[in-house]
Amino acid sequence: MSWQGSSALVWDAERLRIAADAAGIALWSWNVDTDEIALDERAHELWGMRRGGPVTFEEMSSRIHPADLERVKKAFQATRAMTGAYEIDFRILHGDAVRWISARGQGGDIGIVGRIMFGVFLDVTERKQAEETREMAAGEMSHRVKNLFSIASALTAVSARSTATTTEMARDLTQRLTSLGRAHELVRPVPGQVENKAASLGDLLSILLAPYSGDTPGSSRIQVNVPEVRVGGTAITTLALVVHELATNSIKYGALSVAGGALDVKCSTHEDEVVVVWTERGGPPVTAPNGTTGYGSKLVSRSMSGQLGGAISFDWPASGMVATLRMSRARLGV
Repeated sequence: MSWQGSSALVWDAERLRIAADAAGIALWSWNVDTDEIALDERAHELWGMRRGGPVTFEEMSSRIHPADLERVKKAFQATRAMTGAYEIDFRILHGDAVRWISARGQGGDIGIVGRIMFGVFLDVTERKQAEETREMAAGEMSHRVKNLFSIASALTAVSARSTATTTEMARDLTQRLTSLGRAHELVRPVPGQVENKAASLGDLLSILLAPYSGDTPGSSRIQVNVPEVRVGGTAITTLALVVHELATNSIKYGALSVAGGALDVKCSTHEDEVVVVWTERGGPPVTAPNGTTGYGSKLVSRSMSGQLGGAISFDWPASGMVATLRMSRARLGV
């Protein structure tokens, strides 16, 4: 392909190769009769396949993520009956890493030469990871909104049984919702808010648990006993999210869901670790959950390991649920 002019360009093989490399495009060809697939240098590197000749679709299939394999096989088998361009996104295993690949070509034997079809591979790992992050954020937001509605309903019931008049109930509920708003700001700070200011762990827990305190004026069914531990601005949001999730579950199903229930939160410090023990008592009978882990539990587990360098474990004695939070002291103080 060429045209005349003061800066005439010729699209020969060398220049096409330069353009393909610049765009990160890997080339493949597929012999529809022998099932052999020829890969260029970039495609070999992308897949981690052996060099020195064509490979078969079955050989390449061994690198496709098991969860995507059947879908990919069916999609490729269907391409010859398709009309126009196609695009198939799937995961491959490359050593210990997982990559997202986009395979693109023309269906319906368009462009087939001597029983050989042609197409490209693109590494779309970064785009897919960004999409997964957005989906996770959307799921997290949906989960929190549902929790807030459940909490508002539960706090209304708490206020109703702890007050004698509608005026008292309105005042009590307003105070609890105001406290909940303060706690929620810690879970998701307002844009532009200073986030690097450290806080006392005891103060942080008191703010987060204030909406769920005593059913009667002057009483408190929540006891917080922690030594002086500073929580850095980076860790505040994560720890607040974890405590908020535990409190939400407690007021929906656990000790804080009934008038006689109580919560005891204690903390101990070690050389490299901070341990918080969350103990519920006086609530409905509890049993260890069965079946699939809920979104909230996954969120807590991921936050504890990913951001706080620790873990969370649960025990289910008849007296009430006990959660043990182990956190890296260095991560907590960041």
